[in-house]
Amino acid sequence: MKSITKFLLGGVILMAAACTQAEPFWLGADISGSEGQQARGEYYYDAEGNGPVEITALMKQMGLNAVRFRVWVQPRRWGRPGQPVDSTDNRGLCNKEDVLQNCLIAKQLGMEIMIDFHYSDTWADPGHQPIPRSWLGHPYEQMKEDLKAHTVETLQLLKDNGINVKWVQVGNETTNGLLWNNVGKEVTDHMGHSKLDPEQYAGFLDAGYEAVKSVYPKAICIVHLDNGYDQNLYDWNLGILEKYGTRYDMVGMSLYPYWAAGNGHTDADKVIADCAANIQHVYERFGKESMIVETGAEVNLEDPVKMAESVRQMQEIVKMARNTPHNHGLFYWNPCCRPRGYKLGAFDMEGKPTGIMEAYVAK
Repeated sequence: MKSITKFLLGGVILMAAACTQAEPFWLGADISGSEGQQARGEYYYDAEGNGPVEITALMKQMGLNAVRFRVWVQPRRWGRPGQPVDSTDNRGLCNKEDVLQNCLIAKQLGMEIMIDFHYSDTWADPGHQPIPRSWLGHPYEQMKEDLKAHTVETLQLLKDNGINVKWVQVGNETTNGLLWNNVGKEVTDHMGHSKLDPEQYAGFLDAGYEAVKSVYPKAICIVHLDNGYDQNLYDWNLGILEKYGTRYDMVGMSLYPYWAAGNGHTDADKVIADCAANIQHVYERFGKESMIVETGAEVNLEDPVKMAESVRQMQEIVKMARNTPHNHGLFYWNPCCRPRGYKLGAFDMEGKPTGIMEAYVAK
């Protein structure tokens, strides 16, 4: 009897250990649009120049275990030079069909998936949250139904094709809200603006949460804000959601020392340290875990001093992200972008990873 009891007790202990085992640290990348880049002849190679390698497979090969894809509502199509627009080619378009194809590749590679709803036909960020063309003029209650229907339609397409979605961002960098239009600095349609219509902002996010959970009950719903180092910003924005009872599971932060310097925060190490402190603060103040869902550093191969500093900064960001309690991961935004107009990718003009990418994936 004693031996049987000992055996059963040992089994219980093993089961308890298995149930409480921590998840891995999620090291990911937003590679939205990359399939379109490859279709237009922009290929990618490993550090030794082997390839070309399909971009999602290259991320996996380098040690990433997650990917992030943005969704636009009705993005405009583009044609290749000298050719008519192909209405059947969704590669790089960031509509739901393009996202499905990207997710199928990620699934085959065993990578976890984050879906980032912009709730726009184009880029959404703190300075721009343009209302989709097909939703213009709709009153608040109808706009909530538009948001829910788009969310459900997209996620159901993924689920019907065997895709498991682990995280869903209900909006992208919604610091100033979502679903508002502006002309220059003047806000013209402010239905979901967090300063001008905070209750409706909170209502849109809650509607998105409801829609996500109706398709993927176990998906982690993320509220994504920029400037992860700015505690006051998070207190104010998340305070709105607390006031109006908005449901969400996790806080997503953007952390870019490069852009912070443009706002007068020139000490990169302080920016990184302040982000770590804010992650702890958000947990203590709002009871929410966090994830850094966007980061990046400048590629400047012509200036070895600046390049070395970018590599160092990325090393510090990764170290902080891995070692800060209540932070669950780190996602690089568009690492495979070549350093042309946008210089915070992590690859060079030939499509090979730079030292920044090597710092990002280093253990």
